[in-house]
Amino acid sequence: MAWSKPNAMARIRDIGVIPILRLPSTEEVWQVARAVVDSGVGIVEITMGVPDALGIVERLVSHFGDTVLVGVGTVTEAETCRAAVAAGAQFIVAPNFDQRVVDVARAADKVCIPGALTPTEVVTAWRGGADMVKIFPCGLVGGAQYIRALRGPLPQIELVPTGGISLGTVSDFVHAGVAAVGVGGELLPNGPIDSDGIAHVCAAVRKFLDMVRSARTAKVAP
Repeated sequence: MAWSKPNAMARIRDIGVIPILRLPSTEEVWQVARAVVDSGVGIVEITMGVPDALGIVERLVSHFGDTVLVGVGTVTEAETCRAAVAAGAQFIVAPNFDQRVVDVARAADKVCIPGALTPTEVVTAWRGGADMVKIFPCGLVGGAQYIRALRGPLPQIELVPTGGISLGTVSDFVHAGVAAVGVGGELLPNGPIDSDGIAHVCAAVRKFLDMVRSARTAKVAP
């Protein structure tokens, strides 16, 4: 299955967790990304802060094909967005809103999730063509309560909070009505990224997935 934009957005909503990989070593990121996908997680985001980030994206797309939705994060320039799309990225994430980045992603028919924080910024990003809006850094401004406050007047905008989301708080975010959550540092072990460290990441991702599913089930239960 080739990823259409509607299918890509459906995958993000369905899984509800975007594992964000940001490590100092290209090989570490590749090994962790491959292990995460092998463990059954069908989505991963590689940030531009990773050495040879787009090379890793190309490897993931080549290795897994259309079974995994690969995104690129920290995309703050239009040229970087073009390069990410050329490497095979199916969704683009940024910590900020830049109309030029959104325009490139939309022209390529890729999901674009720019960052915002205030209600004005969220609406500006949405009106500028964002498919979803990343709320960053969410944990520092009230977490799930802040998301609930935004969702009140802006229910039509799909929000993806990142920053400070833990296993202890992820259910609150689901109940607040998010489309998905982005988790990065919360997945990493305190020690090295060896075989045990990689196993830790995979287990952490699965725990987040289980928490999201459980929270969604509880939310819709009579």
